[in-house]
Amino acid sequence: MNALRSKLDAEIRRDGAISFARFMEIALYTPGLGYYERADTVGIAGDFYTSVSVGPVFGELLAFRFARWLEGLKAPRLQLVEGAAHHGHLAFDILNWFSRYEPELFRRIEYTILEPSALLRLKQQQTLSSFEKSLRWITSWEDLPSQLAGIVFSNELLDAFPVQVISWNKALGKWRELGVTLSGEAYVWTTLSSGCVNIESPQLPEELLDVLPDGFRTEINPAAVDWWRSAAKRLHSGWLLTIDYGLETEDFFVPQRAAGTLRSYRNHRFSEVVLTDPGLQDITAHVDFTKLRLAGELCGLSTIVESSQAGFLTRIVEEIGRSRPFDEWTPVRLRQFQTLTHPDHLGRNFHVLVQERR
Repeated sequence: MNALRSKLDAEIRRDGAISFARFMEIALYTPGLGYYERADTVGIAGDFYTSVSVGPVFGELLAFRFARWLEGLKAPRLQLVEGAAHHGHLAFDILNWFSRYEPELFRRIEYTILEPSALLRLKQQQTLSSFEKSLRWITSWEDLPSQLAGIVFSNELLDAFPVQVISWNKALGKWRELGVTLSGEAYVWTTLSSGCVNIESPQLPEELLDVLPDGFRTEINPAAVDWWRSAAKRLHSGWLLTIDYGLETEDFFVPQRAAGTLRSYRNHRFSEVVLTDPGLQDITAHVDFTKLRLAGELCGLSTIVESSQAGFLTRIVEEIGRSRPFDEWTPVRLRQFQTLTHPDHLGRNFHVLVQERR
């Protein structure tokens, strides 16, 4: 990590401080050095579990839901676009289910992975080598058709986008952006000299601002909204879905979140200390689902699902029971489903937003 620290230190010393969004970008995404470039971040040997790492049931349930949506589209080629795919295991589980249970739809599907990281693209290609004829990789939205028919989705992606951290200055009646500077060898918080945040500051009612305590912190994530808007603009007919940690706007401004939602994960433990060991721990912040929903609706999409992961997956299982066969519910598969839906595991923490254009 010396090279990563050197990069951070050089930028901070040059400018005196950097925004937290820049700190997070360097720590997580620097090619060859950032946290997400590592091979051992997920699963029992990593720092956290994901729904995908629980087992294939998650991908298979999504595939069943996708199939029911896609069978109504008349386009000769159907697009499945996954935003970032880590090592490709979710894509494998989805494509494997389609190849087994929906061969006609499978032949019409073009599965596209939007992945800027060259290292992760290589790992995904290795995982998905048996489906290479159905796959393509892109590095930006501009590489996609301007009017696609199908499904654009992400899983645990938007909460890892670099965020701005802002703090309420009660005396000034304004939000100020916090950044990162050096104190000896340690990274510490500082108020950026660029002044008060105006353009991206939360639009809150005066009665809430009157009681908001001095120093109250929260995060804003324009990159997540931009991602959602870019996807919505390219969707001619179909669905836009995300599953992620998140809240409605008003839920960010409650006493128990006076320090914001920013946190780190390491060795399956979370912490509110995010400035230590850049590149060696995950950093995330909750997604503002109100802003995502509004961005999609302003692009002409209709909201059809707002749910916990538990509710969303349970409804899929209920639909499977009323329709066609699915893999047998062995004890192993039942345990996977219980982990995905139990409120003490993954069922309550993750939220689902689906919008459509028909």
